[in-house]
Amino acid sequence: MSATPWLTIQRGNAPLLVSLPHTGTDLADIEPRLVSRWLGQRDCDWWIDRLYDFAGSLGATVVHTAISRTVIDVNRDPSGASLYPGQATTELCPTTTFDGDPLYQEGEEPKQAEIDSRRKEFFEPYHAALEAEIARLRAVHPKIVLYDCHSIRSVLPLLFEGTLPVFNLGTNDGRSADPALQDKVATIMAETGQSWVVNGRFKGGWITRHHGGPERGVHALQMELSNRGYMHEPEGKGSPDNWPTPYDPDFAAPMRATLTNILETAIAWARS
Repeated sequence: MSATPWLTIQRGNAPLLVSLPHTGTDLADIEPRLVSRWLGQRDCDWWIDRLYDFAGSLGATVVHTAISRTVIDVNRDPSGASLYPGQATTELCPTTTFDGDPLYQEGEEPKQAEIDSRRKEFFEPYHAALEAEIARLRAVHPKIVLYDCHSIRSVLPLLFEGTLPVFNLGTNDGRSADPALQDKVATIMAETGQSWVVNGRFKGGWITRHHGGPERGVHALQMELSNRGYMHEPEGKGSPDNWPTPYDPDFAAPMRATLTNILETAIAWARS
């Protein structure tokens, strides 16, 4: 185990690297400038670290940041360019929530110099850790799987119409992973009887697109789960009284079993 106050690396030897970029709730030193702590943490990928805490027992390497995406989103293009041109999304250093609510008190939004500083302090070390672990694992495996873990509320009118499928697999339209691996994961999703899609609204963010390279033996998948698939999700935006709901291991058990199957399948495929 390698760790800093905010970046944790749990090393395994299986051909699987698990990325946890959005489970952090640490607001660093920006909390006094925010409208509220709750708003600053609302768009966290709640309980995803607990949902996937079995990954290490499979031999996976796990890279995790405790820093909130409100401070800096390590799954955005560091240049600030949109990964989804023409569609609503949040910035490298978000100034609004997924619902469009302002995160900062008026006049407290980060300027470019601060954004550059946050990128150097938090974004670059996270990706350097991923790159180092990719290199370590590729030195002993002909191919590896980079699995990027995410979740999001099921209904977010600003970002997408209607209700999001429970499972949302992204491979950058097939460019970040071998189609055979994509098909194996799609089969598992279909067998759950839950709603699912491949390369729908969420095709994979910067982590998938930047680090995935099948020609280099790195096959990157992004899994975006709707919160309702593993937690008791209230309707609407939620409030400080009901969001997030506590992690319920019994409720999450079916999802956890499916994800275990997916990661085990990814490892077996990479070793084949």
